Amino acid sequence: MRTIDLLRLAGLGLLRRPVRTVLTALGLAVALGSMLIFLSLGEGLRDVFAAELGTVGPDLQVASTRAGETLLPHMDMNPAVVETLKKLSPALGITALTPVAATIRQSLDPAQSAVFYGLPASSGIDAMFTGVRPAQGRLLDPGDAGKNVTVLGAKAAQNLGLRLGDTLELTRRGSARVVGILQPESALTDTFAFLPIEAVQRAFGVGNNLSLVALRLKNPADADRVAAALAKQPQVGGLGLKISTRADVVGNIGKVLNSADILSVCLSAIALIVGGLAVVNTVLMGVYERTREFGTLRAIGARPAFVRRLVLSETVLLSVLGGVMGLGLAGLGVRGINVYTQNLAGFNGAALTPRLILVGLGVALALGLLAGLWPARSAGRVTVVDALGRL
Repeated sequence: MRTIDLLRLAGLGLLRRPVRTVLTALGLAVALGSMLIFLSLGEGLRDVFAAELGTVGPDLQVASTRAGETLLPHMDMNPAVVETLKKLSPALGITALTPVAATIRQSLDPAQSAVFYGLPASSGIDAMFTGVRPAQGRLLDPGDAGKNVTVLGAKAAQNLGLRLGDTLELTRRGSARVVGILQPESALTDTFAFLPIEAVQRAFGVGNNLSLVALRLKNPADADRVAAALAKQPQVGGLGLKISTRADVVGNIGKVLNSADILSVCLSAIALIVGGLAVVNTVLMGVYERTREFGTLRAIGARPAFVRRLVLSETVLLSVLGGVMGLGLAGLGVRGINVYTQNLAGFNGAALTPRLILVGLGVALALGLLAGLWPARSAGRVTVVDALGRL
C-alpha cells in the first residue's frame, strides 16, 4: 500500500472518535506550546542583547562580578580602584574611566520597577551609552555634579508616570528632579533613570562605593590583552575584581539564557510525558475497540507489519496534529508577551524563531513515534482467532 493511502486510512481511524482525538491533541498542544513559549523568551532576550550591546560604549568593565552574571553588580566596590586604574592607564592604552554606581528597584508591579544608573555628570551619559538624545529637556551636564537631578528613559518616564520637572522618589533618603526625558531609541536606555553618581550613592547609603568602572581603550582590539594585564595586578585582579570584555558579556549572558532554556525544557518534559501517555492511552483504546477490524485485515491477508504501520501512522498523525496546535498556541503566547514587553520596556521579549518551530515539530514527531511503539506492537499481535473470540 502506498504511504499516502496508509496515512489516509490512519486519518479515518482517528476521525472515528473525533472528540477523543481533539482532546488528546489539545493536551499535547498545551504541553508543547508551553515549552516553546519558555524557550522563545530566551530567543527574544538573545536578540535584544545582541542588538543593544552595540550601544554600550566602554570596552572593558571592572567589577566584583563578571558582566552578564548578574543584572547589575552590587555597589560594594572600593572607589580606590579608580586611582589604581588611572595610574595604569598610560601603559595599558586606557583613554577613559567611568565609575558607575547603579542598582535596581524591584516591585511586584513591573511598571514600577526601575534601574537607577549613577555616573559622573562631567562624563555624561555618552560615556556609557552612545547615541542618546533628549526628547524633552536636556542630558546630564558637568554642572549637575552632586545635584539631585535625573534624566529618564522614555519607557521609564511612561511607567513611572513622570514628566519634565516632576520628582523621582529614589528611597526615603533621596529624590531627584526630572530634567530630561530621552528619545525612545534604545530598549536598554529606555528603561533607565540616569543620575549624577553622588545622588545614587547618597540615596542608597553606600558612601563612595561603586558598582563598576567602565574603561575605554585606545585600541578596542587590545581588550583581551588589557584584561589579562589588569587581572595580574595585585590591586585589581589580586583583590578578586573581575575584568570583563564585551565578548565576556555576550558569553555570560548566553550561559545564563542557556541555563534558563535547560530548566524550561526540564519543567516542560513533565507535561510532555503526560501528553505522550495520553496519546498512548488514546491509541491503545482505539486498538482495543478495533480488534475485529484488525482481525478482518489479517484474515484477508494483511501482515502484522502492515497493522503495526497503520497504528504507528495514527499515532504520528495525532502527535503532529498536537504539534501544529502547539505551535499555534505558542504563536499566540509570544504575541501576547511581546505586546506586554513593548508597552513595558519597548522591546520584543520573545521570538518564535524557525529553529524553535523545527524543534517543536521534531519533538511532536519523536513523541508520536515513541508513544506509538507499544500500541503498534499490541495491534500487530492481534490474530484472527482473537478477533473472532470478541464478536
